[in-house]
Parts: sequence; C-alpha cells; structure tokens
Amino acid sequence: MKIGPGMTTLQLMEEMGKSGVLGAGRLYRATELLAELISDEETTVFLSIAGPMVPGGLRKIIRDLVAGGHVDVIISSGANLTHDLLESFGGSHYREHNETDEQLCQMGMGRIGDIYTKSEDFEVFEKKINTILTEIAENENQLNIRQFLTEIGNHIQDPESIIHTATEKNVPIFAPGIIDCMLGLQLWMFTQENQLTLDAAGDMSELSDIVYGSKKVATIILGGGLPKHYALASNILTGGVDAAIQVTLDRSEAGSLSGAPLEEAKSWAKAKCGSKLVTVIGDATIIFPMMVAGALDLINKNDSIGD
Repeated sequence: MKIGPGMTTLQLMEEMGKSGVLGAGRLYRATELLAELISDEETTVFLSIAGPMVPGGLRKIIRDLVAGGHVDVIISSGANLTHDLLESFGGSHYREHNETDEQLCQMGMGRIGDIYTKSEDFEVFEKKINTILTEIAENENQLNIRQFLTEIGNHIQDPESIIHTATEKNVPIFAPGIIDCMLGLQLWMFTQENQLTLDAAGDMSELSDIVYGSKKVATIILGGGLPKHYALASNILTGGVDAAIQVTLDRSEAGSLSGAPLEEAKSWAKAKCGSKLVTVIGDATIIFPMMVAGALDLINKNDSIGD
C-alpha cells in the first residue's frame, strides 16, 4: 500500500483495495458494498447496533446516516437508546479518569471500558424519562416497542438524537431487548403504579410488513447479540437478506451468534444463496467511521463521473 500526505479517506481505502488481503481487503470490500447499498433505492437498509456504539462515539454518525436517508430500519440494544437519551437530556460521556473501579463507585461514576458516566446524569435521565412516560400513558396504555420509541422521539427536541431523528424521518426503531437497560428499568418501575404495557410480539407484524414490502434487504451489523439476530432472523420470512456487512470483534469458535460468520446465516435462510456478505474483524468504533467516510466519498466520486 502506498501512503502519502494529504490522502483522502477514499484514497486510503483504495490503497487497501489494491492490497486486497486480510483486514485491509475486507475493509475495502465492505466500504464498496456499503456505498452500493445506500445508493440503491430498491434496497431497504437495516442497521443493527449492539455494544457501546453511542457512548463509543458513533452517535452522530448513526444519526447523520438516518438524516441522510441512508438507513431505513434500526434494530438496537436498549443500552444504545438509553445513552442516546442520556445525551438528549443534557448528560454526557466522560474520559480520562484514573481512579480504581471502587473509587469510581464511591464517586457515583460507572465505567464502560475507558468511557465514564455520572450517576447525576442518570438522575436527570430518570426524572425526564418519567415525565415522558407519564405523558405517553395519558393517551396510550398498550404499545408495541417500535410505537413506544416513536412516542419518545416525539417528546424530545434534540436534533442530534438518533431516536428523535429517526422519528422525524419515519425510520422505525426496534429494540427486542429493551427491558435489559436503564430505560427498561425505568419503564418497569413506572408500571408498578401506572398502566403502560409493551407488546413485544406486536413488533413482528410491522417488521414482517417491511420485509415483505422490500424488493431487497441489506443489513449492516455493528457488534452482535440480539440486534444482529433480530435483523437477520426477521428476513427468514423471505429467504434471507440479499446483502450484509458485519463488523465484530467476537470469535466463531464458541458457536455464539455474535461471532458467527455471515456465511453461516445461509444455512438458516437468514441470508440468501448468492447474497453479498462481508465481515470485517475489528472495533466498530474505528472501522465504521472509516467505512462510512469512504463510502460517502465513493458515492460522490461515482456521481461526479456520471455527471
């Protein structure tokens, strides 16, 4: 690979493509495929996010992809939605603390790798989400999870929020594991004295309508876990996705879904035979920003050539 001063992200990616091997080759192929998918109006693009993608710095990148019309469906862990709301309510994610975990606990701070949160921010989160839940419950007593998240999106005004922007752009957010997060905990506490029920099975009707109504479906998978499975498994109804990109640090040897190669999905009809599949092994907080920047540059380059 040839590296020089003043290179653009795309030029770096193209050098990786010329190498074509190992992680460099995979990253270039994933970037090419991402550009193809978000440019194809016939492809419905699912984005599944697990792991600390919002506190890890990808919040605005994901939000901008939604705002730009590049993502049609989001499937998220509850934690990423909680952290999106935490910032919408004025909280933040912090860096550069050298205390021990015991000291952090005494200071009212939680740690995610080298990212830190403050309990006082979560106290504000609890007050504001309870106000929103109260307002929602005044008009609704049963919602599916997608409807619930849309209602929350209608109640927040932060233009940088993933949830708010998705609501504005009519991009549905599904979160099958929503109870397993601080938002879910607050919802459970709220329901001890108020009537508000989430119908998890109700999401499948909407999701299946999207799948059946799409000419092609592609999924971009950041991390693994339940969001990865939900994105792939929902497409069993039509024989699997037409394309997928996976960015993961998980290994395949233990047989977990998070580490499973995308090719394995073909055996379950979660990915079609002949589908375009690229897995990039690495940290999504490094790889995905590079991939998105390269893909957007590639789209602009191709548009310029077309003109």
